[in-house]
Amino acid sequence: MRMRKKKNLIPRMERCEACQIKDGFSLKGHWRETLMPQAAELRLELGCGKGRFTAETARQNPDILFIAIEKVPDALVVAMERATALKLKNVFFVVGDAALLPDYFSQDEVDLIYINFCDPWPPKRQAKRRLTHRGFLALYQKVLKPGGQIHFKTDNQPLFEFSVLEFPEAGYELSEVTRDLHRDGPCGVMTDYEAKFYGEGLPINRCVGTLPLGPV
Repeated sequence: MRMRKKKNLIPRMERCEACQIKDGFSLKGHWRETLMPQAAELRLELGCGKGRFTAETARQNPDILFIAIEKVPDALVVAMERATALKLKNVFFVVGDAALLPDYFSQDEVDLIYINFCDPWPPKRQAKRRLTHRGFLALYQKVLKPGGQIHFKTDNQPLFEFSVLEFPEAGYELSEVTRDLHRDGPCGVMTDYEAKFYGEGLPINRCVGTLPLGPV
């Protein structure tokens, strides 16, 4: 679904500039020491959308530094406004592309990556564009520390079945696989899409991929 253009986008983003990183490339290898030296971990969210998950997860984990990356400024501004309204000091936003992660972060700099409800790119010819394709999973290995994790959620069943095969092929240990995350009631922080789907009774898929401590 195409994001509707936001009115007054630039001034709205400027009002939230304290939580926006305009040049992520310059912080490569220095995110924690620059933004939050006391942070216990550095976590990324790829495609944060309007930021419901981002803001609430950061609020619940004040000792962790969160970096949310989103390609669409019209969605990102809503996420930034949410974080600003909550006066969060441990979450920052980047208008950027997941394909550029190794340009933003150094090897072993990231503890955990969240991928929530990404574009499924259903045509087979578009498979390489899926954020859980083995090509992207190999890319994440360039920034994740040994033992680092990827937490993946989607409502799209074909994408999930594709993904649970890709993780092991890319060298990740697969765990916490479920095809109905909220079967026994709401579980964890939801995204905006997730809350909508849950309200409609649609099952949510989730799994965790862990990078081995030894060579992949």
